Amino acid sequence: MRLLATVLALVLAGGGTLREGPLRFRYWPGGERLAHHLAALTRGFTRLPGLPPDVLDHGPSVEIDLAPDPARWDSLTGGATPTWGVGIAVPEQGRIVLPAYGRAPPLELGEILRHEIAHVALHRFLRGALVPRWFDEGYATWASGGLDAGSMWMLRLAFLLHRAPPLDSLELEWPAGETQARLAYLLSASAVALLAERVGEPGLAHLLAAWRQHGSLDLALRSTFGITLGQFEVEWRQEVRRRYGWAVLVSDTLVFWLLVSPLLVVLVIVRRRRDRERLARLRASEPPDQPAWWVEPPPASPTDVATPHAPPPDSSSPATPP
Repeated sequence: MRLLATVLALVLAGGGTLREGPLRFRYWPGGERLAHHLAALTRGFTRLPGLPPDVLDHGPSVEIDLAPDPARWDSLTGGATPTWGVGIAVPEQGRIVLPAYGRAPPLELGEILRHEIAHVALHRFLRGALVPRWFDEGYATWASGGLDAGSMWMLRLAFLLHRAPPLDSLELEWPAGETQARLAYLLSASAVALLAERVGEPGLAHLLAAWRQHGSLDLALRSTFGITLGQFEVEWRQEVRRRYGWAVLVSDTLVFWLLVSPLLVVLVIVRRRRDRERLARLRASEPPDQPAWWVEPPPASPTDVATPHAPPPDSSSPATPP
């Protein structure tokens, strides 16, 4: 019923559709150029890791709605997305909604689209098996290139500042705030990346196939690698702290000096100030260079020297006759 209403709204508004393989883009007036741009980007998408290249071909087309304005966005998403959300996927319906009105930067829409396609592809391959939230978001983030070098630094700083969400909370409650949610995406992606590193892409494909067969990630891990989901989560937590904890920051030479240099400058300033104060105290306690009792009196000036005068005549002496 919702699909029929959307198609009817497109017809009445003068929009259109564009098909690209198993994807069908639906756009409103003004969105045709963006639809062609995104369709061209999908032709360059690499195969999703661990999944068959034709995973989306087994089922109906994936409908991608390009919402032209906030009102249409709220209508298509049911108003359930947070204010910072830039894409939504409904895997069981094979639907994706993207904003076409500036809610997300145009250069990032390609990565966002691949992220949402990964959600649909993963669920379509697993055929309704229960998928933990951390694996669902982690796989989509990792497969779309969201765990890059800059994101890893975000995790390191979050651990250093004690702002990362608890690892064991990602399954129970997904953060609602943008910053905490962003960190939750990255932490989840680190779990999937760790798993892929341990078993390689063939091993990941084998795990996903076993997951589809057994309907449970825990049973798939047991049957393929002989570990439980709990054991993997413990290893993941240890590895995350080892890779992104404060010890990694200290071991990095550049970061070490970036952190230590300001402290060294402060120490030098404090040391110099203390040395100046100490030198001033020493000088105050020393005798002066020229004490008063070392200094000779200055020579008298010519005006201070008395001029000699002839003695007065003696009245008792006889006068000299003329």
